[in-house]
Amino acid sequence: MLFIASKILGLHQGRTKKIGSGKNKHRLILEEADYCMPKHTVAGADIVLTIKDNTLIPSAGIDESNGDGYYIYWPKNTNLLAKEVTNYLKKKFKLKKLAVVVTDSHTTPLRWGTIGISIGFWGLVPTFDYRGKKDIFNRKLKYTQSNIVDALSAMAVLLMGEGNEQTPMVIGRKINFIKFTAKNAYNKFIIDPKKDLYFPILKNFKKK
Repeated sequence: MLFIASKILGLHQGRTKKIGSGKNKHRLILEEADYCMPKHTVAGADIVLTIKDNTLIPSAGIDESNGDGYYIYWPKNTNLLAKEVTNYLKKKFKLKKLAVVVTDSHTTPLRWGTIGISIGFWGLVPTFDYRGKKDIFNRKLKYTQSNIVDALSAMAVLLMGEGNEQTPMVIGRKINFIKFTAKNAYNKFIIDPKKDLYFPILKNFKKK
């Protein structure tokens, strides 16, 4: 598996904006977000919570850290881009099994610190389905699915670092429980917001 920081792919696509050149960050966020909530001041900083590419993320993923005076956006068509990278590397290195995951930093409510999350991927089944299987007391599980792709992304982003480590890619080998696939598995990974446990919060986001 190859994990790639989203910032690298954003730069590859030229998805940047020089800070101070025209539109302010709030305007850029509103243009990039799929859904958003009103701006709030939290701990002295202006925060806009957004949903971008089926991900709850502040500022629609726009970041200025390690940007050298530029805002850097998430890449466009991330899953398609991951597919292109996967197919190129499989052909170049004669690989039969490969998955590419695009990652970014993410925060967890009520917890300090960032962890990694996937914002797009290709080549693997992203979840392990426990539904219909039994727990240790022979009780059949009804809802549980293990989120493999985000769990591995958290590990990868930890190894990449958040500062000046300059490690935008991580290779994972011999991850035995991965199921590779040549099919698009992303749509099966996404929950309808109305069926999500967090819908009482999600319903407050407004489409632009």
